[in-house]
Amino acid sequence: MKRILFINLIIVFVITFWSCSKPKGEWDDNIKLSTKAVVFSAYSDSVSIKTGGSWWWINDVSVNGTWFSHFKDINPEADSYIINKDCFVVERRNKNTLFIKVEENPLSIQRIITVGLEAGDYFDRVTITQKPRP
Repeated sequence: MKRILFINLIIVFVITFWSCSKPKGEWDDNIKLSTKAVVFSAYSDSVSIKTGGSWWWINDVSVNGTWFSHFKDINPEADSYIINKDCFVVERRNKNTLFIKVEENPLSIQRIITVGLEAGDYFDRVTITQKPRP
């Protein structure tokens, strides 16, 4: 009888401990960006960012609050593709390289460009701050 009680206590302890772990839907960082923030001058510039994970896709891009998503004719889970819009080019060059190119900023205010990435239930973002025209 003591043995059955002991086994039941162990089972309850394991179930309780397991249920106290991360809530469902909260994934660890499986993209592992080499950098999450970059500052550009007002002139055209670009950056290559490495990822530690290989299973990710570009979810959205914003330029000063204007959002671009659901990119037509692009398979977001492909190993490589290019998104060319407005004043930017965002490219997944391979499984571990994100390339971002921004045209010259003609505005007298800074331009904020964000690139949203997703991998399952993990979301991350690269923010480009481009200085205003001199």
